[in-house]
Amino acid sequence: MKILISNDDGFQAAGLVALYEALKDVAQVEVIAPEVNNSAKSNALTLHSPLYVHTASNGFRYVNGTPADCVHLALSGVLDYRPDLVVSGINNGANMGDDTIYSGTVGAAMEGYLFGVPAIAFSQVQREWLHLESAARKARELVLGMQQQQLIGSKPWLLNVNIPNLPYEQIGRTKLCRLGRRHAAEKAITQVNPRGETMYWIGAAGGAMDDAEGTDFHATATGHVAITPLQVDLTDHANLGYWAQTAARLQGSA
Repeated sequence: MKILISNDDGFQAAGLVALYEALKDVAQVEVIAPEVNNSAKSNALTLHSPLYVHTASNGFRYVNGTPADCVHLALSGVLDYRPDLVVSGINNGANMGDDTIYSGTVGAAMEGYLFGVPAIAFSQVQREWLHLESAARKARELVLGMQQQQLIGSKPWLLNVNIPNLPYEQIGRTKLCRLGRRHAAEKAITQVNPRGETMYWIGAAGGAMDDAEGTDFHATATGHVAITPLQVDLTDHANLGYWAQTAARLQGSA
């Protein structure tokens, strides 16, 4: 098994190191991750400036770009082989509900999926890496379980996994979940810099709005590992008929 690991917290992040240590003895593992923190970069690619790949003293490679850049470069020229699995994380904080739209962790995994490689995005629910070794152990178990079911190296799929910050023995079973929803983000923070100019900081993410049973929010709040299969197709299939009628009326008006 050949695994490519990336993340959005940067190549020196504790979550990435823990994930590498958990997987290095069960697979051939390659790390290609951002040079610095690239949280909330989603699927962004760098198109108007050059990218450079460097190798750290521990053998990890890092890129002066986004998480998606790292996986894109790895799969389109840096690696001389095709990995069987792309794994992203372990992220420092949850990627649940609306977070998946913004998440660089999910963006890195999705880039692997777009290249036809199965991919998993791993996150811990709370920040500060509490019980990180437990989360890495759970991630390893999930990867090995997928391998045993012959799902790695097969047709592409994309999973978003959130693991509660608990001792291993206290983590509940894995639950298949849908994405919940958050309230709108909090108000932007404004400050004045030493030159008298107003600067803005994006506000904190909103709290859970839809955290009903069956959501990723509910599963992790009750101590379980939340697994959500994701898709890239953003088409509103349920309302195609409605919009077909609207398009016809617009055509008639024109």
